[in-house]
Amino acid sequence: MDTKEKKAAVETAEERAKWKPIEWVGLILFIAFLVCIFAAHEQFSGAFNAMFAKAYQMFEFYLFGSSMLGATIVVSIMTGRILERLGFTDALMRIFLPIMKYLKINAAVCVGIIYNILGDVNAAGRIAGPVVMKAGCTRDEQKIAIATLTNAPASFSIIVLGIIALSTAGINPFPVMIVGIFLPIFLVPAFLRLFWRDTKAADIHDLPRFTPDTGVMDLIFGSAREGVTTVITLILPAGCAVFAIIGLLEYFGIWGVITASLGGVLEVMGIEPTTGLQTITVAGTLAMKTLGTMVTPATADAAAGALVEVLADPAVKKLLIGSFVLANSSWPIQVPLGQIPAVWSGVVDLKTREIMFAAIVGCVIRLVYAALCAQLFGLFL
Repeated sequence: MDTKEKKAAVETAEERAKWKPIEWVGLILFIAFLVCIFAAHEQFSGAFNAMFAKAYQMFEFYLFGSSMLGATIVVSIMTGRILERLGFTDALMRIFLPIMKYLKINAAVCVGIIYNILGDVNAAGRIAGPVVMKAGCTRDEQKIAIATLTNAPASFSIIVLGIIALSTAGINPFPVMIVGIFLPIFLVPAFLRLFWRDTKAADIHDLPRFTPDTGVMDLIFGSAREGVTTVITLILPAGCAVFAIIGLLEYFGIWGVITASLGGVLEVMGIEPTTGLQTITVAGTLAMKTLGTMVTPATADAAAGALVEVLADPAVKKLLIGSFVLANSSWPIQVPLGQIPAVWSGVVDLKTREIMFAAIVGCVIRLVYAALCAQLFGLFL
């Protein structure tokens, strides 16, 4: 070893001997853990149990519970792949190409939201992500595609349950569907282009064909296997991570303060607070089930009459519409923070934090849009 190499080795050893800032953080954490174990061991173990119990809810939702969300995702991905094989994606590109060309955006950004409306947010990501890349979308267009995707229901059952609830409350669901679900397909990309400007229109000859030539049996069993893989390797880990953090916040009483404050804000915005909170923190499906229960007449005639009188109030109807529009999105919180980044990461050019940011932006837009829809329809009720 020559003199220069020896000097470099000595400098490296001296550098390694120095304490890095992150090592001081680790030391502080170690001391804090020791203090917790000896002085507050019950609280320490209670916090861990709270995280575990909350994270386990993801297994109940997707594998073991009565909601059967895991099977729903498998079937949704199978359905999406079958539609793709039958030319559905290519047909969508033909339909949306003229409109998105006028907006100077690649039409592939609309594919995800359409598959989301038809099936499931996770299935939409599995199909739309590769389509976006195959269509040559820029990084900004990839962000637009993800943010647009979040403005559609995370499950088709949300639409069905919501339509039943609105009809029961004496609200015509058709105009609410047009304004609340289908109009954002074009409005959201047009709005986001003001901020993510690296977009370009695509002609049909610039785009490849998106219909695969997969055989029937390979298509069915391969898409089913893809669905199971998505649930077990992507959705469950991402959801458990987010739910564990929520469980910790619940244990220390922070999450309750957040949700209580949020409920008041939702009511001011024109969104029914109980179901709005369920959409943001649990699931839009549960919110629409609850909304249906709220507007269903009681068995006693007097109670039924009182409910009908309440539902006749335009202010109440406005809250119901706002709740419906919000539920038809990619809320709750674990979807933009966990599931969407897990599904899209590695498929598009974006980093995980960029995917998460785009998803959160889309969900915030949906929250504001739900409030605007509530106020708009409130003028005509």
